[in-house]
Amino acid sequence: MPNLTFDFAGRTAIVTGAARGLGLEFARLFHRSGATVFLVDADADEVARAAGELGATGVAVDVTSSEAVEALVEQVVTATGRLDIVVNNAGILRDRRLWKLSDQDWTDVLDVHLGGTFRLTRAAVPVFRRQSYGRVLNVTSYTGLRGNIGQANYGAAKAGIIGFTKTAAKELAAFGVTVNAISPNAETRMIDSIPAEKRQELEAAIPLGRFAAPSEIAASTAFLASEEAGYITGVVLPVDGGISI
Repeated sequence: MPNLTFDFAGRTAIVTGAARGLGLEFARLFHRSGATVFLVDADADEVARAAGELGATGVAVDVTSSEAVEALVEQVVTATGRLDIVVNNAGILRDRRLWKLSDQDWTDVLDVHLGGTFRLTRAAVPVFRRQSYGRVLNVTSYTGLRGNIGQANYGAAKAGIIGFTKTAAKELAAFGVTVNAISPNAETRMIDSIPAEKRQELEAAIPLGRFAAPSEIAASTAFLASEEAGYITGVVLPVDGGISI
């Protein structure tokens, strides 16, 4: 059982890509720690199911739409009077070798991962500035640093999130806002789909010899969103079992 606890009572959080996987685990921990949490996902049925499981609010939003993202922030602030934490986790995969990638494969992946991170952060800034407080947590990837065969679009998007995180951290620090990223290596549906032999190879490359449980990743996100992490900004925290060493 985890013995790490957080107190987010009185805080409001938005978590994108929250219908399942890491996003749902992030939302679960914030909710359990007292925050008012809005789970956001493009899949209306799944996000409603996930939010119902937690007793939180689920909202179907296309993060590639500036209008939809701005309406989301307005909805959250109208309902709670504030917005304190944004977790940019929405993402899709369109994996193909570079010469097989279509323009649409490229655009779709960058627009969800990187564009979604930009749009929600931008929409939250006026609220953060009024409050003189905010936490932005972006989910990047080892692939954004090292690349991966078949993921030129995904790698470019995740590398872009790193650059965005560091720039936004510099721009928003004056308003009491921290902007950080995590680079996880977790047990997800994508990992579950890998053939057993290939999975063993991947695990052998991880110094700790295993993929993280989603709860281990969520704890790092909650820490960066906490009061205790108020002097940490612009970092990319590898939560990857040492694979990036």
